[in-house]
Amino acid sequence: MSCLCHWYSCMNWVCGGQWMEYMEVLKQWVETFTSAGIKLVFFFDGVVEEQKRPEWVKRRLRVNKDIIKIFNHIKQHGEQPGQQLSCLPSALATFTPFALRSLGQDVFCSVREADYEIASYAHCHGSMGILGQDTDFIIYDSAPYLSVAKLRINGLTTVMYDRQRLCRNIGLSVTQLPLLACLLGNDVVSEELMQHIRSSAVAAYRRTNPAPYCGPPQGEVVLAVAQFVSSLSASPEETGLVPHSLNVASSQRELLKKGICSYLLPGHKDYELVDISVPPSAFEKYVSPEILKACREKHVAAEGFMVYSVVCAGVTECSNSLEDEEDEDLLPQAFVYKPCRQRVYGLLLLLGKDGSSVDAPAIREWFVFPGNPLKEADTVHPVPINIPCGQPSLDLLWFSSGPEVSALRLAAFLTVFDCLHYSDLHGEIGDSLLAALCLVTYIVLQVEALSEEDVDAYLSQAVCLRLKSPLELRQIQLPVLSSRAVQLGSLYVRGLSHLLGANNASGCALPSAALMPWQGFDGRLFHSKYLLAHGGAEKSELLDGDMFCLSQFVQLKEKLLETCRQRGRVLQSRPRETQKNLRRSKASGFPSAADQGWTGETRRDLQHGQTWRQREAACGEQSGYENPETPQWRADHRGGGQSFHSHLSNSYEGRPLNRNRPPKQNRGRLHHNRGRYQLAPRWQHPPAP
Repeated sequence: MSCLCHWYSCMNWVCGGQWMEYMEVLKQWVETFTSAGIKLVFFFDGVVEEQKRPEWVKRRLRVNKDIIKIFNHIKQHGEQPGQQLSCLPSALATFTPFALRSLGQDVFCSVREADYEIASYAHCHGSMGILGQDTDFIIYDSAPYLSVAKLRINGLTTVMYDRQRLCRNIGLSVTQLPLLACLLGNDVVSEELMQHIRSSAVAAYRRTNPAPYCGPPQGEVVLAVAQFVSSLSASPEETGLVPHSLNVASSQRELLKKGICSYLLPGHKDYELVDISVPPSAFEKYVSPEILKACREKHVAAEGFMVYSVVCAGVTECSNSLEDEEDEDLLPQAFVYKPCRQRVYGLLLLLGKDGSSVDAPAIREWFVFPGNPLKEADTVHPVPINIPCGQPSLDLLWFSSGPEVSALRLAAFLTVFDCLHYSDLHGEIGDSLLAALCLVTYIVLQVEALSEEDVDAYLSQAVCLRLKSPLELRQIQLPVLSSRAVQLGSLYVRGLSHLLGANNASGCALPSAALMPWQGFDGRLFHSKYLLAHGGAEKSELLDGDMFCLSQFVQLKEKLLETCRQRGRVLQSRPRETQKNLRRSKASGFPSAADQGWTGETRRDLQHGQTWRQREAACGEQSGYENPETPQWRADHRGGGQSFHSHLSNSYEGRPLNRNRPPKQNRGRLHHNRGRYQLAPRWQHPPAP
């Protein structure tokens, strides 16, 4: 996981990912090692252990603060911020294992702490080194630890951290390093818990070393604690991992023992104390043993995204997405895809061993979205899928073959996104285009603020991408960035990961390769299509003047509009001005749409609903999910829009065009708007979605 930020070196990280270019980077990276005769084995975090959850939450909340700054920068300057505020594209960690496997590499997904599995594998297989960025790899008595941050790929040079030399410098043996790590603070033993020991050790160190310490403060703490550890005398008959001379409470002693055990690898004399048992499946009574076995095998081989965590752990999580907390118009992806996830859970857990429906406990979701304090998991209940041809058992979907089973898999997959009527397109259009149509249709039905221009941008980029080379995608010029387009790009990529999860749950109705972002999405291309669509470009320009692309685009859009008509969803044209256009209007001396105020007609069009915060707060206590296409939901959704309007008056990103504005004249020199942006009114954040 520590390699991701070094692999993703593409220019635009904020637009949703330049996935085709990213694939080229990975390919070159792998080939560099292969040509030097070095075989690579990749490990990815497959679970977040509960003991690490507080640290996971702390990091996610810290990243949320950076994301606020990113959107503020985009809205002020219309451009991507510098590297000091860089953020990896959404779902990069989800799709990179699939990318590496497609390049013929050995890829594993961990079922416990990933660092431990990496160190254990390297130790047992005599690996030449562990390339990563985690000080724990010095503590493990495993292969040499090599820094990926210091790696120079052209010459294959890096820095090696020598644990033997470290031990000589601080006066410890390798076997004492785990206790040192625990007293300094790690994922098992918090820094706060051992603060009193460190303070006492530093005081003792300064008494025995009166000369002032000239290095960084952390260095003095390490030397002091190392001196303290070396002073602990263990009697020959002691068998415990924590010396009796260490005066701590019994509860702290047990925690220290657990922390030390987390570093013990096979072959260590105390390895039998390590708990290596596989935890029981959270829902083993709802699926067959064969399904459980397949879930684990697919997960370890980095093939079974989502299914293992749901069936075997009863928990799933999603890291930060690029979502603007000030945009009350767009729903966070956690809410947009909740109905989809509920159906995936139902597909996995409500079919039963014999196909009968059974009650299943709720899934615990740790999803990051603006305003979520992440103090506890959200509980989400599975929803049964409704396939007209009957309820197949999960074992039938996963293990049987034949055309009838293939049709059932496809029906199950499409039903998750409420797109069963698209089954007749299977085989008529490419699998990646079918997936794109399902995803865009689903988003349109869930997000009422999505406009016809947004749909045109989504569909045109999906159709045009297949004609583009990585070089052509790199050369796309973006005169300005739209914060709204950034969030829509991130929303789409998160949708691709849900497509992947639904596909795995249904027994792989489509080839996994068809759902990969490098087959169906490029953030830079999407952003350019968004600017064109909202700028009023003709469809021929939107489709690069290619008649075949235009015809495919028309076919997909007609299908989508037909679905909207059937569901009572009115897809409106609502072009939005970009920061660049607004700066031009101010420089030319003409008032912008916001300066002129809203016409009655425009105001009625915009006041289509409560903000997502208000709506979710109103229905958050409900255990089930309300269909967003029911008349009552639509009536609620179109209720009061005052907050929405007042927010728009404080931010120029996302305003619909005022058709009555005077024509643009001399644009003059462009100036960045340096004004401060005031936050929209805040509401109590919704409880568990």
